[in-house]
Parts: sequence; structure tokens; C-alpha cells
Amino acid sequence: MSVIPENTDIRTEIKKKISGEWHSKRYYSLDAFLKNSYGCRIKKIAIDAGFTCPNRDGALDTRGCIFCSAGGSGDFAVPPASVTSREPYIAYFQAYTCTYGPIGYLEDLYRNALDDPLVLGISIATRPDCLPEEVLSLLERLHAAYPEKFIWIELGLQTIHEQTALYIRRGYSLDCFRQAVHSLHSVRIPVVVHTILGLPGEDGAMMAATIDYINHLPVWGIKLQLLHVLKGTDLALDYQNGYFKEMTLEGYLAVLTECIERLSPDTVIHRVTGDGPRELLLAPLWSADKKRVLNTLHHRMKIQDSYQGKLWKA
Repeated sequence: MSVIPENTDIRTEIKKKISGEWHSKRYYSLDAFLKNSYGCRIKKIAIDAGFTCPNRDGALDTRGCIFCSAGGSGDFAVPPASVTSREPYIAYFQAYTCTYGPIGYLEDLYRNALDDPLVLGISIATRPDCLPEEVLSLLERLHAAYPEKFIWIELGLQTIHEQTALYIRRGYSLDCFRQAVHSLHSVRIPVVVHTILGLPGEDGAMMAATIDYINHLPVWGIKLQLLHVLKGTDLALDYQNGYFKEMTLEGYLAVLTECIERLSPDTVIHRVTGDGPRELLLAPLWSADKKRVLNTLHHRMKIQDSYQGKLWKA
């Protein structure tokens, strides 16, 4: 839901946000949210807590999603015992499906992190089909037990289009995703949605439709992830066989800018590109220069007077 009053000039309101709570960016970034909340930039430490995934252990499939590396999207993650920090941080349970395990293990894992005085909160990456009632109940209890800390769920969607979902072997329906978002909202757990821009067969209109769908759900944040082609994945085989071509930087920025413009101005943007391990990255190679991508995006949005919410329809 928007906090911008009805019948108010949205352009004027967003210009105030850019110079104020958005810290001169033309979109509401996670960095801005954290600076507003804690007065400084907060790092996020990715953790591999030994999970697997129903798309890998045989419950649904053994191959994983078509784009997912052997690291289960946690190529930069470290075991919990390896985490060392002298300053406050976010504990990000990233690798594989981080609610897919015995409830006792989940509770011990999350509480151990939340009990650390340096941990401001936890972020848990998972699938919408791995949120049974016992997990929702646990999250609700933790939310009540640690009122001074945040708990949010990062939930994979990638796309709303069924044909693409089948191709990437997502393994759950759009309705399953929608129900999971509402279930988490009912227990006051914020949701960060993962989307992928540049999936084979999708054009700009299809990607924009995914953003429009998300706008009508009780979602707190979003990751706009560029499709990376990583070595050792089935997606890499399709790429090498010429099934699709990677996006150019210009093409990606054009799509990304429109998606940001269509997005509700109240949604926190956690990512606008992504990180592919250099040793695994096949394409697009330009994405390895993350600083260039971000600088080009910010310049483009400024000269085009582009901003989050410009094309948003409540």
C-alpha cells in the first residue's frame, strides 16, 4: 500500500523522496532504508547453513533450477561458524532453500543469529512451497521474541509467466507464490521478491507485467536480478547451443529503468543487477563491472528524469 496521499502530485512527492529519504538516488534502495533506520551503511553477510532444496534432493527434481549453480545461489556464502564481524550486520541465510529442514534445526539456527548482539536482523532466502504452517508459526514467534530486530523472507518468483517458469524448472505455481506472500504478511514478516530480468523468451512487456503483478501484493522489497549464465548449469548449455543471447548493457538498462519506473515508490529495491562469480560467469561479461553498471544506470535515470514510481499505477 502506498503512503503517498491520494490526489497528491506524485512527481512532487517523489522529488522530495529523492533529495531526502532516498539519499539522492532515483529509487528507494536498501542502502537508503538502512541509513534511514540505523544512521549508517550496514553490511550483509551471506551464510551457507547446510541446506538443500526440493528441486535438488529428488522431492521435485534433482537438477535444480536451470540457472542455479552448484552453490545453490550462495556462491559467496560462508558457514555460520566462519562469520566474523566487529560491526553490526545482517545475517543472510542465502544458499539453497533456508526454511527446508527440521523445525528444531531452523529454530536453533535463527535464534543463534538473533541472539548475537551484532546481528541487526536476519534475511532468509527460500521458496514459496517451503513455508508450511510450522515454519510460519516459528517466524511469528521469533518476530514476537525479538521485537528490536527484523526478520524478512526473500522469496523466489523470477517471473509470473507460466511458460518461462516451466522452462527454468521453478517447480511451483504462481498461486503458490501468491498464497505464500499473503501467509507471511498475515504473521507480519516482510517479503523481498526475487525477479530475474532477461529470461529466455521474455520481452520487455512480459518483464513489466511481472512488476505490475508484484505491485498488487503486500510486498516490502524486491530484487531486480540480471540473468547470469554460469558455467556448469543447464542454462549454460542452452546458451552455448545458441538457444538465446545475453542482454546487452544498453538493453538491460532500458528494461531495468522501465521496471523501476513501474514499481511502487514504497517498495525497497535490494538489488538492480547482481553478482556472478567471475570464475563461473559466461555471460554477460559486462555485468562483472558492477560499478560501471550502477553508474550508468544512475546517469541514465538522471538525464531521462526517470524515477521509481513514474509509471506506477496504484
